[in-house]
Amino acid sequence: MVGRRKDKKKKMDTSKLDGIVKKAQSNSQERELGYREQSLKLHPWVCGRCGKTFTRDNLQLLTVHHIDSDHNNNPPDGSNWENLCIYCHDNEHQKMNEFQAYGDVNSGQSNTIATHNPFAKLKAKMEKND
Repeated sequence: MVGRRKDKKKKMDTSKLDGIVKKAQSNSQERELGYREQSLKLHPWVCGRCGKTFTRDNLQLLTVHHIDSDHNNNPPDGSNWENLCIYCHDNEHQKMNEFQAYGDVNSGQSNTIATHNPFAKLKAKMEKND
């Protein structure tokens, strides 16, 4: 019988990593609450994109968007914040993700006006067939 070697899986101690993740999440939540509350005091409760107005009843659907995408850039005058509804906020981030993945989709397009008219001779052909 051939001797079998049993591989013992070492159990990793993840407590240090778990602590780092927990602290990062806590810091993120504190930072978000801080700038969100400030933005709600400074700016009207209106989505900056679609114009939907919010009240205390639905205020949880109004988010704060960082214009320069830097969540650490929180000037007290609110100049880097824009209140957006959750739908417009998701759309704004989706546009940024697409730009990062594909670049500027409009950069390769020409600004020249199309001159081809596919129906230019249609009237003459119809009169010829009558």
